[in-house]
Amino acid sequence: MDAYLLVGNSHTRKSSIARCLSGCFNRSVRDIQLINGRAPLRLYARVGAAQETRRTPEAFVDEVLASRCTAVLGCLLPTALPNEPELYPDAQSYIAHFEAAGLRIRAIAVLGQNAGGLRGPRLRQFPQSPTLPINLTASEVREFFGWL
Repeated sequence: MDAYLLVGNSHTRKSSIARCLSGCFNRSVRDIQLINGRAPLRLYARVGAAQETRRTPEAFVDEVLASRCTAVLGCLLPTALPNEPELYPDAQSYIAHFEAAGLRIRAIAVLGQNAGGLRGPRLRQFPQSPTLPINLTASEVREFFGWL
């Protein structure tokens, strides 16, 4: 399963971007057309950062795998939840858990300034996301993900 992630602090519009990209309000299955013309992705979209919605890495993976989709769109905070860091760790820990469970990280869009130490060729930062019109950021992220 392919994973597309939105990472950012609170108020960087993660949920709004996820809704723009998927058309879902909270969590849902959608078909996403790819720019390259290949078969559409059967996407499980989950709005809201896993840590803020109280989904441990294990619970998040179980939920995603139960969807039986070919891809997932998820949101993460770059840092652990302050009061419960052992249950809801930072984005790097979630990503490591996703990879250990067999998810392939296809792209990580970092919204705002804080990447939480994430680096790599599959990552692109969108530092102006909190202030740009939402449709512009959504369009840029969609292009980065390779979606129509």
